[in-house]
Amino acid sequence: MSLIGKQIGDFKVNAFHNGDITEVSKESTLGKWSLFFFYPADFTFVCPTELEDLANNYDKFQAAGAEVYSVSCDTEFVHKAWHEESDRISKVTYPMLADPAHVLARNFEVLIEDSGLAERGAFIVDPEGVIQVELVTAGGIGRNAEELLRLLQAAQFVAEHGDQVCPAKWQPGAETLKPSLDLVGQL
Repeated sequence: MSLIGKQIGDFKVNAFHNGDITEVSKESTLGKWSLFFFYPADFTFVCPTELEDLANNYDKFQAAGAEVYSVSCDTEFVHKAWHEESDRISKVTYPMLADPAHVLARNFEVLIEDSGLAERGAFIVDPEGVIQVELVTAGGIGRNAEELLRLLQAAQFVAEHGDQVCPAKWQPGAETLKPSLDLVGQL
């Protein structure tokens, strides 16, 4: 089942962020766009390449008015150790959410019950806490931060201009479509 259009569930978790342990809750995420970026585990293989890609593009997400939250079922202490040991992860300045109790993984329906790990899920959530984009890939398939940024920007555009939609490969400033009976069969 799709989570598109659904309100995210309540949560309160610890995070490793800029050298400190902080708390992140549903309430603290409201009022701005958010990317919840689930990955299986710290100290693994594809995961550090994805988190580094997000770190390299983090300023673009912030410029778009969005916060990035990476999420795994590891603890905040494991996040800290990984941040200190990995050259790739040392670049991360966005909050790394700890979900050892599987609260977020269950809320976003990405928990792999047998292993206690999360699927590779990316969710773009609007300022009201409603999921606008849901992307889940198999464990061996890494994601692209630039595509997630494009999806964020498209979701923001559609939210602001409800009478227009974004076609394939849309980029900010490109032409959009205004759905109408006149467009049927013309594209």
